[in-house]
Amino acid sequence: MSHPQIYKSNALVEASYRLTPAEQRILLACISQVRRDHPITDEVMYSVAATDIAQMTGSTSKAAYDELAKAALRLKRREVWLTERPNGNGAHGETLVTGWVQSIRYRKHEGRVELRFTKDMLPYLTQLTEQFTRYALADVAKMTSAHAIRLYEFLVQWRGTGKREVEIDWLRDTLQLEDKYPVLKDFKRRVIEPAVDQINEHSPLWVKWDQRKTGRRVSHLVFTFGEKASRKPKAVTGKQRKPKDPPPGDSGHAMFGISAEVIQRYAQPGDGWSDAALRALEARRASAVEAEEV
Repeated sequence: MSHPQIYKSNALVEASYRLTPAEQRILLACISQVRRDHPITDEVMYSVAATDIAQMTGSTSKAAYDELAKAALRLKRREVWLTERPNGNGAHGETLVTGWVQSIRYRKHEGRVELRFTKDMLPYLTQLTEQFTRYALADVAKMTSAHAIRLYEFLVQWRGTGKREVEIDWLRDTLQLEDKYPVLKDFKRRVIEPAVDQINEHSPLWVKWDQRKTGRRVSHLVFTFGEKASRKPKAVTGKQRKPKDPPPGDSGHAMFGISAEVIQRYAQPGDGWSDAALRALEARRASAVEAEEV
């Protein structure tokens, strides 16, 4: 059985917002349920149970429901600042300020809550083109630092390169640290070092970091990372390549500008048709990055 996957547009990965670890877990659990092969609608409610949170954190279901209920309400009040650059990486971008969630339904007797994403948020979770980031929910489920989860997303966004350099001022703004840790030593000790430690402990990546100066001032952080050594995956036979149980009427056709034949080649056991299509899209994006670097 495949692990729940998180898909976000790169604009959302790099958006400016602040969430607690509990709010992050709720949000990511809901994002992992979004069907990208269905029409976009803000009528869908996504359910998160206390048992799901307990399984992620190793806590009891009773404690998990209390945390779930409180964190869901805080999430309802959170803002996210999204910057889109229509002309690529140009300086003239447009900023959208929106919320994550438009409504919450508490089902205490069932030990779960249901969330409805805002209409503005849905395109960043469903209308994925070549500019998106994907990872497994299990990669970050054990992390207790919200900064670790964000940093992990920044790294997997550049997974094909193994290196990412970020401006410290940009990172502070993206994490919405405001006036916290104005001294660089404190910023590294309270934000960067704990985040790197948790990524190394809980995720499939190993990461090291350094700093770079502009003149006499430390202006950038440089992260070097890669996949941890793991068991060799089982070979995929020709019979296994067909996606398992694709949605009725939704298999065997092109998606994201990729032909059905190519999608079929990238399918893995347990995939839905859209999962195989997104894997093919990721491969095409990686090839494009390699071509630019040549």
